[in-house]
Formats: sequence, C-alpha cells, structure tokens
Amino acid sequence: MLEALFQMSLGSGLATDLHITDFLLCLGCALVLGLVMSFAFMFHTRYTKSFVVTLALLPAVVCVIILMVNGNVGTGVAVAGTFSLVRFRSIPGTSREICMLFLAMGTGLITGMGYLGYAVLFTLILCAAFCLYNWSALGEDRNAAAYKVLSGIIPEDLDYTGVFDDIFDGYTSSAQLVHVKTTSMGSLFRLTYQIRLLDAVKEKEMIDLMRCRNGNLEISVSLQESMNTEL
Repeated sequence: MLEALFQMSLGSGLATDLHITDFLLCLGCALVLGLVMSFAFMFHTRYTKSFVVTLALLPAVVCVIILMVNGNVGTGVAVAGTFSLVRFRSIPGTSREICMLFLAMGTGLITGMGYLGYAVLFTLILCAAFCLYNWSALGEDRNAAAYKVLSGIIPEDLDYTGVFDDIFDGYTSSAQLVHVKTTSMGSLFRLTYQIRLLDAVKEKEMIDLMRCRNGNLEISVSLQESMNTEL
C-alpha cells in the first residue's frame, strides 16, 4: 500500500520504476557520506557550522534530484539551470570550500545514479586525500611570515613617494606602496606598503628608523592574508 502511494505521487512518469526502499537506501547512503565529508573538512581546517551542515546535506539533495529526474531530458535541463543560479545567491568561498562542494555534488550524483558502492569508494578515497593534503606541507609557503603589510603616517611636508625607500633597501627584499590616504583634515598622509622582510628579527629596528623619519607618528605591521575570494 505504501509503495502504491509513492508510485501514484510519481505518476508523471519521472520515476515510475523507483521503489520506496531504493529511495530510502540511496538517501540514507548520501546522508552518511555527507557526514563523512563534513568530518573530513573539519580536519586541520577553519570552518563554520553553517558550511559543515550544508556539506552534510548537499549529497542527499543532489541524490534526490537525480532520482527524480531519472532520464527526463527536459527536467534535467531545468535542474541544471536552477543549480547555475545558486552561485548568485551565495558569498564567495575559498578554493578548499569550493573543492568540497564539488566533492559533495559528485557524491550525490553517483548515489542518485544508484552506484552506492562506487559512491562510498569515491567519498572515502577523496576524503582521505583531502585530509592527507591538508595535514602535509604541500603548498605551504615557508616564507609566508616574511610578507607583511606595513601602514604608517607621515606629515604632509614629507614626499610620500620615496620617504622610506632608503630604510626599505636595508631591511626588505621588496617594498611596494599600494595605498595612500589623507587624514586629519589633509595634514597627514597614511601610507600602506606590501613588504617582504630580509630578516624578521630586525623588524623592530626598521620600525624605529621609520619612527625617527615620520616624527614618531603611528606605524603598524601585520601579516598579509589571502582574500577569501582568491583561489
């Protein structure tokens, strides 16, 4: 009786050969694999609860959509168009998050096609590789600590185009002025540089020389961070 009820609800011909037991089996497998991917993403990475929950549910969503389409070309085109609109309703993510979203969608597609064994194998192998690469030193820049963002204030009577060039020559391998802003009613300039230190130990020595140059006005140094929108 329950099987007949679900078959009547699918009377449009989209999934007449889909049984409730097969549906629940595919859905349950997709949910379990989604949890596996969520735990894999939390391994040695920074994460938010909303993204982890989304990652756990996405394979099940894709799985159900594939089960419902079941070879119907027109419905498949409509579903593809719907998925293409999702990117306009979400904030930019890191390359790691985008990778996991594609992994979750791939798992959902394989599960929805009914290849549960391949879906499990695919998820385990890819999640293991994801954790291994995150744990390893692959892609790490060992000189990342040498890249800094330096911000300083100088009086308006100083020429900001080369005011610190001689100091940078002795303490940095590269220094680029990336931002200039007037402040205090135009009486001061705030300069922002991207620099690479030759020796991090001599950072304070460099700052002391800059303070003597700008009249002991504010100077700040911080690490350069990659933007979330960059891949």
